[in-house]
Amino acid sequence: MQIYLKRLLRKELDIRLKQFPVTAILGPRQCGKSTLAKHMLEHIPSVVYLDLERNSDLNKLSDPELFFHLNMGKLICLDEIQRYPEIFKVLRSVIDKNRVNGRFMILGSASPGLLRQSSESLAGRIAYLDLTPFTIEEIPKSNLFKHWLRGGFPDSFLVKTNEQSMLWRENFIRTFLERDIPSLGFKNNPLVIRRLMIMLAHNSGQIFNSSKLAASLGISHPTVKTHLDILVNTYMARSLSPYFVNIKKRLIKSPKVYIRDSGILHSLLGIETYNDLLGHPVFGSSWESYAVEQVSTKYFSWNKYFYRTAAGAEIDMILEKGIKKIAVEFKASTSPKLTTHFYTALEDLGIKQSYVIVPLDKKESYQIHAGCTVCSLEWFLDNNI
Repeated sequence: MQIYLKRLLRKELDIRLKQFPVTAILGPRQCGKSTLAKHMLEHIPSVVYLDLERNSDLNKLSDPELFFHLNMGKLICLDEIQRYPEIFKVLRSVIDKNRVNGRFMILGSASPGLLRQSSESLAGRIAYLDLTPFTIEEIPKSNLFKHWLRGGFPDSFLVKTNEQSMLWRENFIRTFLERDIPSLGFKNNPLVIRRLMIMLAHNSGQIFNSSKLAASLGISHPTVKTHLDILVNTYMARSLSPYFVNIKKRLIKSPKVYIRDSGILHSLLGIETYNDLLGHPVFGSSWESYAVEQVSTKYFSWNKYFYRTAAGAEIDMILEKGIKKIAVEFKASTSPKLTTHFYTALEDLGIKQSYVIVPLDKKESYQIHAGCTVCSLEWFLDNNI
């Protein structure tokens, strides 16, 4: 019997379907978009589901206007929409003839930036929702270390053994490089992008140095940036922008880059067990990468930055929404020690509220300094900051 874990995005999906003619669920391949959609469609009386990777379903759209007309009044779900981007122009005309909310649900494995036709053709008619692999809030309790090690992709997290999980991730990476990227129209050498991903895994959470990476890969500086854009737009990498303020400090201006799924990060580095991770030089950066992704997913509507000066003052993540601004530090130790650089950065920015997130598998917290709380990841996500 297939295991179904309730996705937190379900509530937002219900709301968007009532507000917009088209709702798009975007996210990396195999993160659970189709499962979420099918589970939801089971409770809707009149639906049509097409998987555009199947030729038989794709052929049904040989005359899309006729197909949509014959299925008027039904919710039409188009999966793997990036396979047929030309459909967006037809969707616009069909929607404008009879604008009814909740007519279409589309699923795709590329960001809105890659699905350019949707933003040009469906402006004001479409709502975007990003679905990630399982978050820590969606999995059974007391599975923090398993989730951190294997990552959140359902077929990686839910298997019985770490060996099976590792095998799935290795095949996922190979398919992503050899099939998924070319299917989006990119003619890149998969070996070069794989080497770039491995380098990013070794340096996950570090400042992006395109010149250094270009020299190591034997490619040009602009090509490295192009490859990074591909990884960001296919949800494999996350780019965190620096925080700029009008203070008399020399600030780091390059972004920090993370491999988004910790399981993919570990697979790229050959880390199969938690003991392997404990003894690996990336242990600390792996925790930061994992926690950054969980926090970013939870607080998707907040602006997210990092702060670093040339003198060494640094904050791993700044969350900002309106006038509210908090600092978040990530430490792979249950007894973290903060440097003067962190407190200097808080003073630079006038931040009064800060958190240090550590790898505890219980909802715990304690004060380490006035306005500074050490806490577990689950405690932080459960408390409205």
